[in-house]
Amino acid sequence: MQYLLLVAGFVLLIKGADFFVDGSSGLAKRLKVPSMIIGLTVVAMGTSLPETSVSVSASLQGKNDLAISNAVGSNIFNLMVVCGVTAIITPLFIKKESLRREFPFSILCAAVLMVFGLIGGEVNRIEGIVLLLMFGGFLAYTVISAKKARNAFAAEKADDKIMPMWQCLLFIVCGGTAIAFGGRMVVNSASEIARSFGLSDNVIGLTIVALGTSLPELFTSIVAAKHGEVDIALGNVIGSNIFNILFVLGIATTISPISFMMTNTIDCIALIAMSLIVMIFCWTKQTLQRWEGAVMAAAYTAYIVYITLR
Repeated sequence: MQYLLLVAGFVLLIKGADFFVDGSSGLAKRLKVPSMIIGLTVVAMGTSLPETSVSVSASLQGKNDLAISNAVGSNIFNLMVVCGVTAIITPLFIKKESLRREFPFSILCAAVLMVFGLIGGEVNRIEGIVLLLMFGGFLAYTVISAKKARNAFAAEKADDKIMPMWQCLLFIVCGGTAIAFGGRMVVNSASEIARSFGLSDNVIGLTIVALGTSLPELFTSIVAAKHGEVDIALGNVIGSNIFNILFVLGIATTISPISFMMTNTIDCIALIAMSLIVMIFCWTKQTLQRWEGAVMAAAYTAYIVYITLR
């Protein structure tokens, strides 16, 4: 039964990602804004719903000690596996604007989180509010960018082949719902299967659950890249990483302060270092090539071995 649920979950993820990407792409064309902006906002927030749900629920119950580990771990997965696997399937072209603005900002978010944690050994409510204010600023900047982009495309003739707004929204809602349910089914069934083989809850939490909450980003980015929407694929990863730290952890720490352990510091340093390496890869021809994607996936495998043994 668990194997059937696992297969059903993956089917929902795949088909949900198809609808979600088609709807998001149509929305970008309908609003006349770059796909990157839709990826940074609508797609990123939609695919980060699992992390939001888990962290907020834990905070309300006062059990959010692992919230930082989950958020940072998900960001490392998004960066190294989602981007890496997507690049292996389809080399990703990265615009200079993203390398100069959104990508460095995602690194800044990780650095700010680490500094907050090192000061006092926790991320408190005031610092959580600062993270939320930073997220508000990021959203405001994105909206301004969208307006500028729309003005630039204002003179363009409307394309009759673009799907109507109601269909875009329907695809996004239905696709997002399928992704959410599919991800939950995969996590639950995979966890039960893992327990039947004798794996501990700790190992399951560090691997299957962490992977499960990032499955929406993985499937959405892969489908987007295969559809030629590489801006949505990259925007999804960068936007999700910013969203996870500024909004998810901002909400969680505002509800209940989170202790910051030495392992969190190491994970933040790992995230910043990996981000810089990926930026170097991207700057060399403005393309994330297949071999670079393979190196990123291999680096994540080494990281998983490390966190499992530590």
